Amino acid sequence: MKAIQVQKTGGPEVLTLVDLPVPKPKANEAVVKIAAIGVNFIDVYFREGRYPAALPFVDGQEAAGTVTEVGSEVKTVKPGDRVAYTGVIGAYAEYAAVPADRLLHVPDKITDEQASAAMLQGMTAHYLVNSTYPLKKGETVLIHAAAGGVGLLLVQMARNIGARSIGTVGTEEKAKLAREAGADEVILYAQKDFEVETKRLTENKGVHVVYDGVGKSTFEKGLNVLRPRGYMVLFGGASGAVPPFDPIALSQKGSLFLTRPSLVHYIATRQELEQRSSDVFNMIIAGKLKLRIGHVYKLEEVQQAHRDLEGRKTTGKILLAP
Repeated sequence: MKAIQVQKTGGPEVLTLVDLPVPKPKANEAVVKIAAIGVNFIDVYFREGRYPAALPFVDGQEAAGTVTEVGSEVKTVKPGDRVAYTGVIGAYAEYAAVPADRLLHVPDKITDEQASAAMLQGMTAHYLVNSTYPLKKGETVLIHAAAGGVGLLLVQMARNIGARSIGTVGTEEKAKLAREAGADEVILYAQKDFEVETKRLTENKGVHVVYDGVGKSTFEKGLNVLRPRGYMVLFGGASGAVPPFDPIALSQKGSLFLTRPSLVHYIATRQELEQRSSDVFNMIIAGKLKLRIGHVYKLEEVQQAHRDLEGRKTTGKILLAP
C-alpha cells in the first residue's frame, strides 16, 4: 500500500511516499481501507518533532473508510462497516490498523469526506464551546482564524447558541466566509489591530472568552481583550508556540483563566467519544453545521497540502484522497 512516512523530522519535504505492507490487525484492532484523510495542524507538530514520535512513522491521525478485517477480540465493528476515527497516528495511508474502541460508525447520510472532515475539527469545536468554556446565549466570544477549519465550525456553533461572535481573518475572501458562517463582526488583522477593534466593538468591556488556535502572534493581545475573569482558551499554535510568561499577568489583567486543552482528553472515554461525535453528526444532518471542504489533495501531494496549511492559504478543511 502507499503511505506517507516521516523518516526524519523537519519541513514538508520530509513527508515521503513509500510502499508498505497492508497492516494485519492485532486482537483489539480493525483494518480500515481509507477513503478520505483529514489534514490537521497536529500532523505538522508531529512532522516537525514538536510532538515526539518514534521514527519512522506514518503521519496523520484522522480518516474515514470501510472496515476490511477485524482482530479476534473485536465485537463492535465488522468487515463492510463504514467508520471514522481521530487520535490514532498512521492515517496518511491506503490502509490503517486502528483500535476498535476508537472507531465510530458513520451514519448513512454522512459521506466519507464529511466524516473525515468532522472528526477532529468538529469534535474540537464541540468540546471548546460545550466543555472547556461552556458558551452561553448573550455572551461575546473572539474567534481567531475564523475562516479556518475549526474557526468556521466555532462561528456556527456560537451562532446556534445565541452568542455574539467576533472573528479575526487575514483576507477579504476569508472575511466573507466567516460572515456567511454567522460571525457578527469580522476583523481583518492585516488592516486593523484586533485588540483595538475588539475593545471598540465591546465598548471596552471585553469578551467572555477567546478561542485561540493561532498562538504566538495573537496570544498576548488576546489576553488584553478579555473581561475580568474571562477565559483564554489556547487550543493550537498555528503561528508558533507561545513564549513563556509569568502567570502573575493573569491576575494583573483581571483574574483571567488560561487553559491549553487537547481533544484527546475530551474524548478519553468511549461514552464521551460517542456523545461528541453523535452531536456533531446530528448537527450536520440537521443542517445546523455546514462543513467547508476547501481542497482535496492526492496522497502524493501531501507536501503541498502542508505548505498551504502552514502558509494560511487554506479555508475550511483540507483532505487527502488515497
